[in-house]
Amino acid sequence: MGLVRTQVQFDEEQHRKLKEEAFQRGISVSALLREIVDGRFAPRPRRKRELRKLWAFIGSGRSDASDVSIHHDNYLSGQRK
Repeated sequence: MGLVRTQVQFDEEQHRKLKEEAFQRGISVSALLREIVDGRFAPRPRRKRELRKLWAFIGSGRSDASDVSIHHDNYLSGQRK
């Protein structure tokens, strides 16, 4: 992978934090910034979409019975209708 040189300006506090983090991790500021950019643009897991499907399932088995939470076993076994 070829690297492209670019120039980015940070305020003094941002620069200090970048240098400190890079030093603590034993990497260059450039390597740290590449990691940050890779993390930001990494493919997002489909977790939210999967959760939406699960939430859509809730309430799909509605009934007019008001005592389902009490007599759920009877309803499931067919003893109560």
